Amino acid sequence: MRGIPRVFGIFLILVVLGLSLYPTTGTATGESPYDRVAAFASSSPLITIPEGHFFMGSARTTQTSFSLEFPYDDTEQPQRRVWLDRFEIDRDEVSLGEFLLWLQQHRPISSDVRKLIDHMTTVHSVSPDTLAHWPALYVTWGEASDFCRAHGKRLPTEAEWEKAARGENANLFPWGHNAPVVGLAMFGQYHVHEIPIVAAVELGEEGRSPYGLHHMAGNAAEWVEDWFGIDYYATMPDRNPRGAKPGRYKVVRGGSWKSAPVLLRTATRSGASPKQRAATIGFRCAKSIR
Repeated sequence: MRGIPRVFGIFLILVVLGLSLYPTTGTATGESPYDRVAAFASSSPLITIPEGHFFMGSARTTQTSFSLEFPYDDTEQPQRRVWLDRFEIDRDEVSLGEFLLWLQQHRPISSDVRKLIDHMTTVHSVSPDTLAHWPALYVTWGEASDFCRAHGKRLPTEAEWEKAARGENANLFPWGHNAPVVGLAMFGQYHVHEIPIVAAVELGEEGRSPYGLHHMAGNAAEWVEDWFGIDYYATMPDRNPRGAKPGRYKVVRGGSWKSAPVLLRTATRSGASPKQRAATIGFRCAKSIR
């Protein structure tokens, strides 16, 4: 998948697929491209994750999946058996259309989001209804948190995210233990200008998690609620862990459209400044069940 010609070929296929799956049923109102994208906003259904134990983190330093060796990071060890109360989580990543609609009502639209939409609609002629089904990108942690709370939800904890991604049997990837391939996840793409090469948030059936969530590996990496702690797994509680003490970085999970296969593992952790905007980071929301 390396090389600009191949990348653009894949990109064009995705655009055509998006157009066929989400045809325009009428002319979106609004004069700006942001209005037109927001006009096609749609939200994700919630998936219930049952209460119970699961294995969080990695137990060994390496594990082989087919011909690939996946080295584990010290920050995801030791593996812990963790109990989580029942909760709900979005099946899909928050879409660009839904996020943009919220921004128009509550926040200024960042220059990064404006540039993305302007470039894709004018240079690449991507339709507003196709863009509306992309994952939201260039989102700060604060924006993601506020979006979720405005919709009666919240960001998932790191433990909730991992259980939703891997299930109770410690899946190496959301779909199981097989190595990532095209069709299971959107990953391993590259573009010198950081143009996202993503799939619609509703797609991803082949690579779905044990609970039926889409894109828990690849597409957009995802903010979660927790602060990042390099040694947190050694000290975290066995029930409903809520993350390390406040620090410099928030946890990001799942890998993105640019990630190598190793970063798609369900236990992989990374961190980013809460104020960072990136072409690779989005989010999904969760909800407690009382």
